[in-house]
Amino acid sequence: MTRISSLNYVEPLFRPPSEANSLILQVTNGCSWNRCAFCEMYTAPQKIFNPKKQNILFSEIEKAAMLYPETRRIFLADGDAMVLSTRRLLAIMTLINSCFPNIRRISSYCLPRNVKAKSTNELKELHDAGLGLVYVGAETGDNQLLKLINKGETFTSTVAALQKLKTAKIKTSVMVLNGLGGKPFSEQHALNSALLVNETKPNYLATLVISFPNGQDRFLAYFPSDFQLLDQTGLFLEMEKFIENTALDKTIFRSDHASNYLLLKGVLGKDKQKLLEQIRLALSDPDKVMLRSESQRGL
Repeated sequence: MTRISSLNYVEPLFRPPSEANSLILQVTNGCSWNRCAFCEMYTAPQKIFNPKKQNILFSEIEKAAMLYPETRRIFLADGDAMVLSTRRLLAIMTLINSCFPNIRRISSYCLPRNVKAKSTNELKELHDAGLGLVYVGAETGDNQLLKLINKGETFTSTVAALQKLKTAKIKTSVMVLNGLGGKPFSEQHALNSALLVNETKPNYLATLVISFPNGQDRFLAYFPSDFQLLDQTGLFLEMEKFIENTALDKTIFRSDHASNYLLLKGVLGKDKQKLLEQIRLALSDPDKVMLRSESQRGL
């Protein structure tokens, strides 16, 4: 990931694994929703949501262009750049396109509610201005679990957003949280998440494992007192059920985020059986697969 020391980043700064070689421009700080039970990415005091002032941001874009004129990909941070108005996003992307002659893709995280707030024509304008990919944290397709984790979305609202983005020709990368529902909700989480991706057929699909760098108390406060998190075996069984029930044609699948114990890569569906075999081998004979140790995992 290209960070520029002279730019005014408010740390911590996060980006998807596939944006490792992208230039990071922090157009907002934090997340406008920031109420999800599982997410601690933007809970630090300095991460209160606010858009960066336009004159400061534009100056940073021009400065970055002088330092890295060959940049081909730019990721708009933080967790919620798409909350900005279409007018403001278009102004940002217009300047990016004029300053970076080799730019090929602009991307960002995206909440379903932010897609709802924009018309299809607005999304098409953003696509035409260079917005090629958005990362949508669906987390789960299960309505009961979505309510419990205070996601502020439903199966229907997530599906509608992903379909709207597809109509606008913006590629989507959907994220599902392995282990989100613990033991009580594992099966319905896996089945309904598979149903969600089957209905929307994202270009990319990634699974992350729920993680608690600051402890589990905040997350567990949303669940019944007898709620149990999944162990590694439970995570693999849930992943098996999820993959088993997908019906996709050409979705690129990855479980390469640092939170995962088991790294999986393939295309769903042509590699579906191969992926299932890897999961089943991890269940039956874990010494024969490369698993991340606890010390190697992270948020």
